[in-house]
Amino acid sequence: MVCLVLGPGVGSGAAVAQERHATRFSPELVRRPAVRDALAWLEANFERQQLPEWIRITGIGAPSGFEQERGAYVRRELKQEGLEVSADSIGNVIARRPGKGSGPTVVIAAHLDTVHPRGTDVTVRRDGEVLRAPGVFDNSASVANMLAVVRALNRGKIETEGDLIFIGTVQEEVGLRGMVYWLDQNPGVADMLIALDGGLGSVSYGALGIYWSRYSFRGPGSHTNASAGKPHPARALADAIRSIYEIQIPEGRGGAVCNVGMIGGGKVFNAIPEETYFTVDLRSVNPVLLDSLDAEIDSRVAQAAAAHRLQWTKEVVNREAAGGTEEMLRERRAHPVVQTAVDVYAFLGIEAPARATGSTDANAGVVRGIPAIAIGRAHGGDQHTLSEWADGPSALPATKAVLLIAVASAGLR
Repeated sequence: MVCLVLGPGVGSGAAVAQERHATRFSPELVRRPAVRDALAWLEANFERQQLPEWIRITGIGAPSGFEQERGAYVRRELKQEGLEVSADSIGNVIARRPGKGSGPTVVIAAHLDTVHPRGTDVTVRRDGEVLRAPGVFDNSASVANMLAVVRALNRGKIETEGDLIFIGTVQEEVGLRGMVYWLDQNPGVADMLIALDGGLGSVSYGALGIYWSRYSFRGPGSHTNASAGKPHPARALADAIRSIYEIQIPEGRGGAVCNVGMIGGGKVFNAIPEETYFTVDLRSVNPVLLDSLDAEIDSRVAQAAAAHRLQWTKEVVNREAAGGTEEMLRERRAHPVVQTAVDVYAFLGIEAPARATGSTDANAGVVRGIPAIAIGRAHGGDQHTLSEWADGPSALPATKAVLLIAVASAGLR
């Protein structure tokens, strides 16, 4: 159920003409022997190593907060590649591939967690070239892509000017907690941030603000036989939700969307419930609009509570700041990391427009002023459902893109 408050461009970004900006990519980079050898290694080893590893990673369940087994696997594989590997107190797996010290530090992040709870059957079923399993697309594909890039860099003996830091982040699905923690603990380290997340075919350089709130109504309750005229939390809940769905969004402010995803309350059939609740997932790229809508929802909940003589409370469950509209992020669009990614995809024959939005680990960089983008892991769909699927072969060009963007951004020695 989605509120009728959609504006142009929310989520996927508005369709706009793409301007040219400074880039660090040139086809000449691909002709360099080390890069050529690394790309050839990816091609030669996709079917026999990367694809089976992707299936293996998917089979290691990793709900948010329970990524330990998957993290241990990633840590072991990165150590075998000779990287400086560690894990921080929240569970992020961090690996550093040193550069020659004369270039920017580029962070490449793939979140380890999935939304699927423990006990979910995550066995991959192959349907031709399609892989089917919960979590196979979001975000097991990115983890496999990241490991393949590390191996290809080593096999090609690529040396970069700047450091490459690879991070398997935790708890991305519940508020980007792993990425936020790492950035807070390592201020000034990342010159650029590249999140491996989302579908293949766009470059996100913005941050979709996400507010999760739980609203509750409380009253004395009453037997059904004596309920006439009594304060009624269920009726207040219904009035509040109906009112929220009537909110209108002004034009030209980046758009917004909200969803009432959970509703609950009451314990018996024959009584007014003493408590009811509902949740709101509110999103916009515009920080001013996001806050004003949040306040408007609060006001409508308060009005519903007052009309029914009830107490109400609000629990803030998650707050992810908005990066800004396209106009607000004009300078971010001009950063070379964005155009570099667009140009790499074009070289690979993939149309991938730049969009001032995103809902990935890159958001944590955007709101901190770090040049950050999110790039796709493969083609796929039905993410966050038991029917999730991914197109196997599409992960190869996605992985090539990661390697080329990373090397171009860090600088080839």
